Amino acid sequence: MTTTLSFSQNRNNLSDSNNDNLELRELPEIVLTKIGDDFSIYLPEKHPDLYVQQLQDFFISYDLGKDFEGYDNYLVIMKNDKGVLTARYNEKGKLINVIEKYESIILPNEVLYSVSKNFPGWDIVKDKYLYAQSDGHIDKKEYSIKIKNDKKTKRLLLSSNGEILKGLD
Repeated sequence: MTTTLSFSQNRNNLSDSNNDNLELRELPEIVLTKIGDDFSIYLPEKHPDLYVQQLQDFFISYDLGKDFEGYDNYLVIMKNDKGVLTARYNEKGKLINVIEKYESIILPNEVLYSVSKNFPGWDIVKDKYLYAQSDGHIDKKEYSIKIKNDKKTKRLLLSSNGEILKGLD
C-alpha cells in the first residue's frame, strides 16, 4: 500500500525579507517509536534549509495509526516544494528506511566553504541533496552540485561536511 501526503508553501525565496521572522521548532536528535516489542528509529537532521526541516517535522508528527494493518509493506511518501521523503514500514508498522531527496535548497556552510575554497570564481548553479537511513543508521548524506565558471561546468559530489567525494565531470 502506498500513501502520499503533500503540502505546499507560498514561499518562493527563503532569503526574502518576509521570511526573516519564520520560526521552526527544534527537531529532536533522534525519534524513537515503540512498535510492540521493537522500536522504530528516525534521525532528523539539523539542516539549514527550512524546506528540509519542515518536511522532517511533518514526517515526525505523522501518525501512522492502524493504516498499515493487513499489508506486508507500507510506503509513505511526503512532498513539499523542494523535496520528497519516502518511508517504508514493515507489516508490524516498524520503520525500515527513509529516503529524502531535495533540490535547490540552502546548502550547509561546510559545503559552501568547500566549493568556494576548492573552486574560487565558480558559482553553484544547481544542487541536489540525498539523505538516506535504515534501521536508525545513516546510509547516505551527500550533495550533488553543479558549478559553473564562464562557459565551463563541473559536477561534484560532496559529503555533508564539505569533503569532495568525486568530481563527476
